[in-house]
Amino acid sequence: MSNTNRRFPAEWEKQQGILLSFPHKGNDWPGKYGAIQWALTEFIKKVATCEEVLLVVADEKLKEKVGEMLEMAHVNTDRVHFIIHRTNRSWMRDSGPIIVKNGDKREAIHFDFTGWAKYSNHRLDKQTAPKVADFLGIPVTQAMYQGKRVVMEGGAIDSNGKGTLLTSEECLLHPTIQVRNPGFGKEDYERIFAEYLGISNVIWLGDGIVGDDTHGHIDDLCRFVNPDTVVTIVEPNPKDENYPQLQDNLKRLKDARLENGKSLNIVELPMPTKLVFDDCRLPASYANFLIINECVLVPVFNDPNDRIALNILDECFPERTIIPISAIDLIWGFGTLHCLSQQIPV
Repeated sequence: MSNTNRRFPAEWEKQQGILLSFPHKGNDWPGKYGAIQWALTEFIKKVATCEEVLLVVADEKLKEKVGEMLEMAHVNTDRVHFIIHRTNRSWMRDSGPIIVKNGDKREAIHFDFTGWAKYSNHRLDKQTAPKVADFLGIPVTQAMYQGKRVVMEGGAIDSNGKGTLLTSEECLLHPTIQVRNPGFGKEDYERIFAEYLGISNVIWLGDGIVGDDTHGHIDDLCRFVNPDTVVTIVEPNPKDENYPQLQDNLKRLKDARLENGKSLNIVELPMPTKLVFDDCRLPASYANFLIINECVLVPVFNDPNDRIALNILDECFPERTIIPISAIDLIWGFGTLHCLSQQIPV
C-alpha cells in the first residue's frame, strides 16, 4: 500500500499543457527529417487549440526557425512556450519529468533516462526533467531506491489516477535485454511506484509488440480511458507474430483487479496491418494516442483499421473530440504521439 501524499494523475485530468521537443537533428528519423518537422508542427497546432505547449528547442537559432514554421502553419503561438535545452532525443514521454500531485501542490519526479538501456547517447536527456521543472517553478525529486537512482521511462507506465498502474514485464523485468535496474523484481518496482507515484495496485502485462525499440512500453499496448476501463490492442490475424502475446495480455487483464477490488472493463482495439519500411517492422499502434483537455489525438497509418480504431476511441471518450493525426512518418522513429509528449497537469 502507498503511504505517501503523492498521486499520479490520470492523463484525462485537467492539464496545463503538453511537453514536446522539436528535434534539432533527424537521427531518430533517417531520411525523413524534413517531413518530421512538419508532422511535429501539425501536432503542436492541434495541442495549442486547447492548452499550452511547452516546447523544448536546442538553441535560439532553432527557436527562430520553429517560430517561423508555426506562424506559417497558423499555430496559436500565444500558447507555445519555448524552453532552450539541448537534448539527444525528442521523446519527452521518456526523458521528461513525471508530474505528480503531492497534496495540493505539484512535484516533478525525476526517473533516470538511459536511452531505454539500449543507446549510449543520453547524457543531455538526463537534464531534461530538472530543466522543465525549473521552467514550471515546481520542486524536482530524484527517484532513489536502495541507494541507487531509479531508471524508468514514462512510456512504461499508465495510471488511472486512483491508485492503479499498468506496466509490462518485458520492459521492467527481462533478465538480459535492455535491463533498466539490474536485480529489481516486481516487489521492488511496486515499492518504488508506491513511494513516488502513490500507487497501491499494479497490473502487470507480459510482452510488448514486435519492433518496439523500448522493449515493451505499455503505451503501445494498453491504456486507461477512465478509472475502471482500459483499451488494449489485439491482433486479429492469428498468423501474425504479435497475436500470441496480445492474447496473453488480454487474458491477464480479464484476471486483473482494480485498486477497489473490481474487475476491469476491457475494450479491444485492433492493430493496424503489419507496417514495414526499409525491411524493418515498425511498432505501429493505435494505443499511442494522447489525451488532452478537449480532444484525443490518435495516430493513424493510412490503414483500413484506422476508421475502426477511431470509432472505438470515440465511444470511449464521449466528452472529447477524436482527432486523427497521420503517423506514417513519425513511426519511422519507432514511436508516435504519446511517446513524443508528456502531459503537465494543472
